[in-house]
Amino acid sequence: MQTNIKNFKLQELRDSKFIKTAFATYEHNGKEKSWEIVEAHDSVAILLYHTEKNAFILVKQFRPAVYLNNQNGMTVELCAGIVDKNLSLVQIAQEEIEEECGYRVSVEEIEKITSFHTSVGFAGSKQMMYYAEVNESMKVSEGGGVDDEQIEVIFLAVSEAKAFIYDESIAKTPGLMFAFMWYFDHIRQVQ
Repeated sequence: MQTNIKNFKLQELRDSKFIKTAFATYEHNGKEKSWEIVEAHDSVAILLYHTEKNAFILVKQFRPAVYLNNQNGMTVELCAGIVDKNLSLVQIAQEEIEEECGYRVSVEEIEKITSFHTSVGFAGSKQMMYYAEVNESMKVSEGGGVDDEQIEVIFLAVSEAKAFIYDESIAKTPGLMFAFMWYFDHIRQVQ
């Protein structure tokens, strides 16, 4: 995916759609304290394994916040999305799999891995992680997201996943690395 970024600048956030900033004050063990907080949506993330390709399906996209740190801004991530609809978490995961990666998976075929909190220093949003297996018979589109998300679907061979975890030249999330380790602990042993 080619990304050409120009005129990138930071501005004051007004009329936010997805996050709210807040200043928390509280007493902790008798001492007055304060903290800057971002209230953000919870999310779901899905580790997708393509059984015929023996590969993980990941998404590559531009993230402006990452751009501030590496002047590239491209990340490789799990299929994921925010919880902003009146659906169950597994239904949101199902919808994200189809929108971002182009595979239709029934909710019964989506397995819960665990949940955890992300960005705990300033946000603390909760993420529910799932696992699903797909094959080409389940493909319904090329994926890529909605509303001009510009998501590139990529395949990473399972044999390359451990090296990928430690490749610092690729911007990735801790959740993705955890998901790979979970896979090697729980799924690969069985096969």
